[in-house]
Amino acid sequence: MLRTLTSIKDEIISYKGQLVKCRALKGRNKTEVTQGILLDAYPKLFTMYVESKASTVSFSYAEILTKEVELEIISSMSS
Repeated sequence: MLRTLTSIKDEIISYKGQLVKCRALKGRNKTEVTQGILLDAYPKLFTMYVESKASTVSFSYAEILTKEVELEIISSMSS
């Protein structure tokens, strides 16, 4: 199936509030793996609360499309 920015955004919106593992490529063979909760989705990016850093980070949908960022759903959180 062909992935588009719109389909990626819709998928992120459906996972809002869930615990995810994020693997981000940082260049020159460096990878950062963090775990957090998907907070919100905006027109060009989405935000995630990183528990270990007690901060919010943002990623663009294009980073998922180009596989610079990979998300893995760990579990659903009860609201």
